[in-house]
Amino acid sequence: MFPIIEIQHLTRQFGSNTAVNDISLNIERGEVFGLLGPNGAGKSTLLSMLCTILRPTSGTATVNGYDIIHNHHQVRQSIGIVFQDPSIDADMTARENLQMHADLYDVPADTQDARIKGVLELVRLTDKADDFLNTFSGGMRRRLEIARGLLHYPKVLFLDEPTIGLDPQSREHIWEHIRNLRKREDMTIILTTHYMEEADRLCDRIAIIDHGSIVALDRPEALKSGLGGDTVILGTNDGQRLCDLILTHHLSEEVTLQNGEVKATVSNAGTSLPRITDAAAQDGIHIEYISLNHPDMNDVFMHYTGRDPRPETNKERFSRMAMMRRRRIK
Repeated sequence: MFPIIEIQHLTRQFGSNTAVNDISLNIERGEVFGLLGPNGAGKSTLLSMLCTILRPTSGTATVNGYDIIHNHHQVRQSIGIVFQDPSIDADMTARENLQMHADLYDVPADTQDARIKGVLELVRLTDKADDFLNTFSGGMRRRLEIARGLLHYPKVLFLDEPTIGLDPQSREHIWEHIRNLRKREDMTIILTTHYMEEADRLCDRIAIIDHGSIVALDRPEALKSGLGGDTVILGTNDGQRLCDLILTHHLSEEVTLQNGEVKATVSNAGTSLPRITDAAAQDGIHIEYISLNHPDMNDVFMHYTGRDPRPETNKERFSRMAMMRRRRIK
């Protein structure tokens, strides 16, 4: 079976700035694939090229077997997109928005009603079909945008920050819909997000992008385990002495003293922690408290990018939108 997306040396430059730098990547059919990276890392530019919104400077890619440069119409018929910024008409009802989208994608007239009913049921908005969008909450609007992206039965669904700005309950509903899509539809999902736990819970594989290049690519568990183990934090009134003791007995390969706390990285906290506490007791060092942190996707993100996965500021969003308005497909 061929990958649903094949990317070969894809590059995009804006003047002297290289937004995407020689990326090669395959995405398998049926995957939930995550793209993570700081603002300005190249995620949105990469998605724009795969969606044929933006033409690459060099390299190419295929989506569902169609070349993004030479077969852009077939690519667009193969994909659904939920943009980061709202793109539905608030002065229309949910049904009217979906009908307009069905017309734009040449969904046969005799199947439109059934498809609209089906996607509304999927995102649990059947009872809101004839309500205007200006009465919808943020979470309801995002669910409708997902419904719109599914209306023409795409093979690939691009979700660009699908839960940004939503409250935890609305985010959980979106997660539920994405998991249901995975079970019910023969569909590949490409997800960008700044919520690390979202990527961890949903994605089969994750690529971390920084400065236009992929700096890490693997399953979430493999990325976390690749950081080298658990972090043990010990509170004591004799931190430097405990650090020296841990190093002398080779109980950890990396030990630091920060704000009076001893932080030790161990391969297995279940076996290493008792050895540390026993050695401390024998040496007369009193440990006041212990906490244990397993590596998570935030740790992975920071390890590979050295930056906080922060939501973009209004200034950054304005700059990005201005850049999008200047882009044209040649």
